[in-house]
Amino acid sequence: MKRRWQAALAALALATTGAVQAQILVGQTSGFTGPVASGVKENFEGARLWIDNVNAQGGVAGQRIELVSMDDKFDPKLAAQNAQALADKGVVALFLNRGTPHTEAILPIVAAHGLPLVAPSTGAMSLHHPVNRHVFNVRATYQREAEKAIEHLHTLGIRRIAVVHVDDSFGRDGLEGANKGFARSNSRPLSVQKADRNNPDYAALVPPIVQQQAQAVLWIGSAKAVADGVRALRAAKSAAQVVTLSNNASAGFIKALGDHSRGVIVSQVFPHERSFAYPMVKEAIELAKAKGVELSPAMLEGYAAAKVLVEGLRRAGRNPTREKLQAALEGMKRFDLGGLEVGYASDDHTGLDFADLSIVDLEGRFVR
Repeated sequence: MKRRWQAALAALALATTGAVQAQILVGQTSGFTGPVASGVKENFEGARLWIDNVNAQGGVAGQRIELVSMDDKFDPKLAAQNAQALADKGVVALFLNRGTPHTEAILPIVAAHGLPLVAPSTGAMSLHHPVNRHVFNVRATYQREAEKAIEHLHTLGIRRIAVVHVDDSFGRDGLEGANKGFARSNSRPLSVQKADRNNPDYAALVPPIVQQQAQAVLWIGSAKAVADGVRALRAAKSAAQVVTLSNNASAGFIKALGDHSRGVIVSQVFPHERSFAYPMVKEAIELAKAKGVELSPAMLEGYAAAKVLVEGLRRAGRNPTREKLQAALEGMKRFDLGGLEVGYASDDHTGLDFADLSIVDLEGRFVR
């Protein structure tokens, strides 16, 4: 009899636990290994700060959020395969994927399955205009960053500016923004060079920059590509100011630069990660401290992305579906992330327009 009661109680506990632990599946494909791994991992850690906090408080309507993450090795083809697998698994949304060609590769899958794609970690203009009904951007565009970078260099009196960009849709997007900055400054780039995404030829890229005596180089590429490019420039005795975009706003990028990190300018699409003036940053710092980690710009991007995702799930109600989440996000007119306001409508999925610049100091930290 005692054993029967014990068995019954165990079954009841299991059933109760199952009810409490019901899960909302959210899918992610990103380059956890490969050339962007350091930034991707920081994005992921930042998102987990908020998702873990929400789950610890009971989740969303009593349901835990489970982030199902897959490594696409920064390969667009594998990103598409992963997205298909996640869609088949029944995820309610895709979230925080990385890369412009990679996002473009998964868009047909998103459309075919009616999957909301929340906070892709790319500033591609193609995800903003024309509006893709399934894509909900959080961060600003690469074009806005590149334009601001060129304008900033001109305010410093720097005129001899070379541009190196990866030869893919991400690089071309950044170049278009840079050209807007040159046009606004009534100037032209000293030179423009394309770099292979997988195997940049620094022996060909660097000599023209040195020979033309460039004062600055806007280098648009992955963290590894830009870090290797900086080393090649310095080895060639070039003291040109290097500027790169927010896809490299990570502690891992600074580590990859090593002794050459000082003075590199990196654009940012969120407030300073140590700015207590923003409630969102203060909140993220406290949660990061509790986990024994230091907040980075890439982590802050993941954190903001998770706040938007969770708010959408909350507004979608109990047992959210893809359709409910889509409607909930489009109805999110004015949501305060904590000092930054984001909102969407059927004709506007832009998200934030925040853009700033930072420089790496002697201690290997981003300062503004």
